[in-house]
Amino acid sequence: MTAKPQLTFVQIWNMCFGFMGIQFGFALQNSNVSRIFQTLGANVDEIPILWIAAPLTGLLVQPLVGYFSDRTWNSLGRRRPYFLGGAILATLALLAMPNSPTLWIAASLLWMLDASINVSMEPFRAFVGDQLPSQQRPTGYAMQSFFIGVGSVVASLLPWLFAHWGVANTAESGIVPDTVKYSFYAGAVALFGAIGWTVVSTREYPPAQLLGFDAGRADSEAPPARNTAAGWGWLAAGIAAVLLVYVTHIDKQLYLLAGGLAAYGAIQLAVAASRTRNLFTDIVDDMHAMPPTMRKLAVVQFFSWFALFAMWIYTTPAVTAVHFGATDTASAAYNDGANWVGVLFAAYNAFAALAAVLIAPMTRRFGLRVTHLVNLCLGGAGLASFVVIRDPHWLLLSMAGVGFAWASILSLPYALLADTVRADKMGVYMGIFNFFIVIPQLLAASVLGFLLKMLFGNAPINALLIGGASLVVAGVCTLSVTEKRS
Repeated sequence: MTAKPQLTFVQIWNMCFGFMGIQFGFALQNSNVSRIFQTLGANVDEIPILWIAAPLTGLLVQPLVGYFSDRTWNSLGRRRPYFLGGAILATLALLAMPNSPTLWIAASLLWMLDASINVSMEPFRAFVGDQLPSQQRPTGYAMQSFFIGVGSVVASLLPWLFAHWGVANTAESGIVPDTVKYSFYAGAVALFGAIGWTVVSTREYPPAQLLGFDAGRADSEAPPARNTAAGWGWLAAGIAAVLLVYVTHIDKQLYLLAGGLAAYGAIQLAVAASRTRNLFTDIVDDMHAMPPTMRKLAVVQFFSWFALFAMWIYTTPAVTAVHFGATDTASAAYNDGANWVGVLFAAYNAFAALAAVLIAPMTRRFGLRVTHLVNLCLGGAGLASFVVIRDPHWLLLSMAGVGFAWASILSLPYALLADTVRADKMGVYMGIFNFFIVIPQLLAASVLGFLLKMLFGNAPINALLIGGASLVVAGVCTLSVTEKRS
């Protein structure tokens, strides 16, 4: 096998630059969608289910894009066609979303926006695995984290900046303020421009050449087992959960969790019954045959992204209610608080950009696992501190810890994973790895509203405490992952 050549700093910069544009879309979504939903009439306990579009589209789109991008080669290359196609659709969604006239249209546009961003984002993860040798992959993923931080800082600050530049920060009831609209327009331009730069400034290895490099190997090549009994078990559990929710009339959002259990069982039964190989069976079989390292990282990802989803959907209602004392979405206090959430989100991404610079030397000194443990514990402490801090300016300190966790989540699990995956399955396994980002978000959308209502007095601030605890659990679970040292 031929050793994969190392790339220069400029080459790594160019191949990762598009992630800054992707994060413009995600940051505007994460810091403003709850605000848009509340402005259009959503209640606090309805927000999680309205966010369901975001993780569900990732669950459906990313493995498909990974599967097809592994098998694509044309004049644009292997991954770049998906960069460009997703960028076009995401740009259109960003332009339309702040002009949504009704709540259901806003939820539908969130679905379109998240699906389009996922079409571009998933191949970017595989792109680093394709292009870089093993020893440069932590640098590549850290560079992506740096651009994610930079893009998110600017995007999250946009409503606050536009307000300081004199743009109207309030509007009639049911109308999204101009500060948010202009922010989405600017984000659309930035997203398309950044991804376009990566498309025109990078090249890709042809499939035959890529297979000739000494890329990572799967930990196991054993044929996957198709377990009919397990499929029936999951299906029965899902049906029983649906009936329980129906009979007891508890939170209707729990139907999502019950439906997910039943769907997983039905998928296993369908694959077990199939006598042919196709896209669907290949993805499910690859999921069952995933390397042991990936299985352990799945647990880490589960608790990490459960915490992040809790932060994204509940920070706006928590900060506006607790730190600014406002629940009326048309009031100046509420909109000032919502803008401050944008500043806080910009702050954690700024700290993430700084952390991305520090992660490489930290991993050389302490290793990938210990570095990830430390960063996740910092993030857990940051989220938990929202419960005790009352001065909103001191929340910037909380976001320092969150920023280190965010940079680590975006880089180190992928560095741990990439060395265990074969080159010809890099795309599909990066897509499957997204299941363990999406499933905890679906679970959060199902149970967080119920938990807050039943156990925490329906106070959104307590969702951040749950998120902090979840990050600490994720950090401890990292220690079970096997680390391959160069």
